[in-house]
Amino acid sequence: MAVRSSWMKIGELPIELQPKLLRVIQEQEFERLGSSQTTRVDVRIIAATNQNLEQMVAERRFRMDLYYRLNVFPILLPPLRERATDIPLLIDHFLRTIGSRYGKSIDHVSDDVMSAIMSHDWPGNIRELQNFIERSVILTNGRQLRAPIEVLINRETQDGVVRTLNDAHRVLIIKTLRETNWVVGGPNGAAAKLGLKRTTFITKMRRLGISTGPAKPVRGASECDWDELPDSLGAPVAV
Repeated sequence: MAVRSSWMKIGELPIELQPKLLRVIQEQEFERLGSSQTTRVDVRIIAATNQNLEQMVAERRFRMDLYYRLNVFPILLPPLRERATDIPLLIDHFLRTIGSRYGKSIDHVSDDVMSAIMSHDWPGNIRELQNFIERSVILTNGRQLRAPIEVLINRETQDGVVRTLNDAHRVLIIKTLRETNWVVGGPNGAAAKLGLKRTTFITKMRRLGISTGPAKPVRGASECDWDELPDSLGAPVAV
């Protein structure tokens, strides 16, 4: 039996169409437009949105019954800025896929470029990172990625302020790590520069999802196997 799939932005579904979707989910049946014949269906629905559906329910822009019918097994995916250890893996993946599309083989990312990418808060999440890597691939002629990091370094958000306190802490910690060449402990380490104990500093790094070093994609890596890849491709931090 053929399996068909379709996609919709559930948060943008007009309020007048929401009862129709609810009926399909509840009754597993519908009538095609212009037809009086009822069609039975057996479907499983995976709905995704970047909108706050609970707020939309409170504002009566999304039906409460449909919200709870869809919210059977919720999976909350944190924004990319809270998953910094994923960034080197994503860069590695995009360099191979995008590089192949442009007929280029790029297998090296400098420390400065990686640090700038890691310190950016990526409000557009993975799509913004993917677009930035594609732009960088276009600008690159050799095997080392040539990235326009000037658009990332010290870049503020559009409203001119840091989004959250965690974002401010993350930017400050990564900036300090770069200044100390990713050395944490000792009198000249990042922890001392910020007036913190080494253990406290490391705890903050882990809580903020900061990678263990200015990672580089693996040279000559095979196609990405997301189940077998390590948590980080970074070099060890000197502690």
